[in-house]
Amino acid sequence: MNTPTDRDLILKARRGESGAYGELVTRHQVAVFNVCYRILHERGEAEDLAQEAFIRAYDRIHTFDVDREFSPWIRRVAANLCLNHLESQKVTTELDDERDADQAQRPESVVETNERNGQIRGALASLPANYRLVIELRHFQEMSYDEIAVQLNIPLSDVKSHLFRARKILAEKLHAPD
Repeated sequence: MNTPTDRDLILKARRGESGAYGELVTRHQVAVFNVCYRILHERGEAEDLAQEAFIRAYDRIHTFDVDREFSPWIRRVAANLCLNHLESQKVTTELDDERDADQAQRPESVVETNERNGQIRGALASLPANYRLVIELRHFQEMSYDEIAVQLNIPLSDVKSHLFRARKILAEKLHAPD
């Protein structure tokens, strides 16, 4: 038996076969959660918004162009939800003090690695949402500049500009004296 394609599953879901949409969720839930988590930096909110992304996608499944790939579309739905959430909440993310205290009990090299990772997460979290999103798509989703432009519906020059500015801000934050 051949494994159905995403397109096959979308067509079945449109006909009311709920198991087909469940299979789409199973296939893409990790990627969608990763998008949400990298934008929000909070597991609970990322889980909630990933679930909401699939609900919204299901509500709009009849409008989806089956000649396009499902994965970029559902990730974009998730990214938009997260950006809207951040905008409405005006969220600022801070590092967790308990994690820092917990690291004090680990070997020195692990502590240094975790501290650096925390600095990177903090620097990423401090970026404006549109910069954080292009970093997510380029470096974590490994999309090309052209793919990002299409995904975000912005000119290629904006993608390049956002990436340049985001990288500059990150470099300044990560190389600033403590």
